[in-house]
Amino acid sequence: MKQHMIAIDLDGTTLNNKSQLTNKTIHTLRQLDNMGHMITIVTGRPFRTAKEIYHQLGINAGIVNFNGALCHHPNNQFWAPAYHEELDKELAFEIFAHQEELGIDLLMAEGRDTLYTTSMNIPDSPFYPISKAKIARLSREELTYNPTALSIFCAVEHQENVRTRLEDKFGDYISVRTWGGILPCLEVVRGGINKAVGVKKIADFYHVPKENIIAFGDEDNDVEMIEYAGLGVAMNNAIPDLKAIANDETKFTNNEDGLAEYLIGYFDLNIADSYYN
Repeated sequence: MKQHMIAIDLDGTTLNNKSQLTNKTIHTLRQLDNMGHMITIVTGRPFRTAKEIYHQLGINAGIVNFNGALCHHPNNQFWAPAYHEELDKELAFEIFAHQEELGIDLLMAEGRDTLYTTSMNIPDSPFYPISKAKIARLSREELTYNPTALSIFCAVEHQENVRTRLEDKFGDYISVRTWGGILPCLEVVRGGINKAVGVKKIADFYHVPKENIIAFGDEDNDVEMIEYAGLGVAMNNAIPDLKAIANDETKFTNNEDGLAEYLIGYFDLNIADSYYN
């Protein structure tokens, strides 16, 4: 069988509802990796909250973070396809200055190793640092370089208004996407950046034809990746808009090993029952 690139979103797709990998998922992806297929994590998460998952899977491939703004190889600092698309730090300060007017409750800028935030009362979530040493106030004194992405928290009913106003003001310079699920927010990255950008960069470098790319996702930020892949698969629990443009859909949800079950069937894998427990 020809080598495939398997691009996997994390939250709502590869991870269950407790943000965990199941044994079935781990062993399915490891077997595919051992067969020579390329397992590529493509996530909206920063690397600091995807690192443990990457190492738990035991794969040795590039990873795409921040919805396509960062593409790198955790084990190879000289990896050729790597890139990093930053935002001008002035954008963060401009939005911060109008935070109340826009109805924004919390604004965070993702730095290299530090999260810069307008409030130290950050959400209780695996997405954000536990160590206070990795958190700083968003200010000109603290944020002295360009961040990778901005996370904006506001009432769900205000998200579309905030998104529209930002896009009207900053135009094509930015791309604003929605994170759904248990911690809904808006993420701002450079204009033209999305998950498909990272997938294409890696696939082109390794000469993986488009028809051999399989992508899995569940949310708005997976749309371009699902459309780009030769086989775009929406999770059973995916939003309706994603299911509408996908080539196929998993039979089971992310909380029922939907991704693993689909891959086991697609590649006709033989995985011991003992791996399931």
